[in-house]
Amino acid sequence: MAWDEWERLKADAAARGSTGMQLNHADPMGVGYERLKSDKKAWATAGADVSGLQDDIGKALGKLDDGQAGLGDTAGCQSAAAQQELYDSWKQYVGKVNGRCAALGGLLERTGVDLAVSDTEVKSELDKISAGYKDTEAVGGQAKGR
Repeated sequence: MAWDEWERLKADAAARGSTGMQLNHADPMGVGYERLKSDKKAWATAGADVSGLQDDIGKALGKLDDGQAGLGDTAGCQSAAAQQELYDSWKQYVGKVNGRCAALGGLLERTGVDLAVSDTEVKSELDKISAGYKDTEAVGGQAKGR
């Protein structure tokens, strides 16, 4: 008799359709969480790779400085003044890219160390990095009354 009851309950459930599991923070239409896998090594590698960009950026900044060396006084020479203005804006921009790589690389590495950090917390940290390194308006190449 218990077996018959079990079969009837299964048939009733099948007729109603399965509701499936619903995570409170997940989209009910599905977002592929069943395929989501996280690997500490992948996070650490990504973080190290992004942080590693700082070496190349540092070399680029050095070459930028070398190329600017010897320009001298820019007074009275519009092209030299424009060159100095362009140099200053690029040096500032590349410096910010360097800082962004350090911040993002560090975040990726920390996230990989502690996989218990929620997506919301990681997104919040990414938003902070984005806010801290917003691109500025272009400063070089405008006529500025010349």
